[in-house]
Amino acid sequence: MNTAILLIGGNLGDRTGNLEKAVQLINETAGKVVKISSLYQTAPWGAVDQPDYLNQAVEIHTTMDALTLLHTLLEIERKIGRIRQEKWGSRVIDIDLIFFNDSILSQPELKIPHPRMQLRQFVLIPLREIVPDYVHPVLHKTVQELADICPDTLPVTRYQQS
Repeated sequence: MNTAILLIGGNLGDRTGNLEKAVQLINETAGKVVKISSLYQTAPWGAVDQPDYLNQAVEIHTTMDALTLLHTLLEIERKIGRIRQEKWGSRVIDIDLIFFNDSILSQPELKIPHPRMQLRQFVLIPLREIVPDYVHPVLHKTVQELADICPDTLPVTRYQQS
């Protein structure tokens, strides 16, 4: 059994509904969801002239290898309505594979751990909630330690639905 840590997010349409649908489809097709963080509202990264994102971290147990899991996650994005256009642009859903066991992979299609996760509080804060002691296999620091030293100053706040 493999452990994968994912970050899901989106800033278009029914943001909470899209994240809920993503978690449901992940659990049905990719692996058993064993931990899930709160929702976090985050400022956009990169292209800043767009709505705020909701992000959530998810831990799953899966029998899939990393590349098969990636393809499954891309199919889930497609089912929810993701259309890939501009880098860092608005999106209905985004599912990133952050960690896969303690693997270090560098393939054209997939890099694990996610190569920029340590630079983004919108990744680290939800991850810190569910896997604070998870050790980055390249940087040899826990998620908690990475969050403490992250240079990103964009706001990330726990989301309260109205």
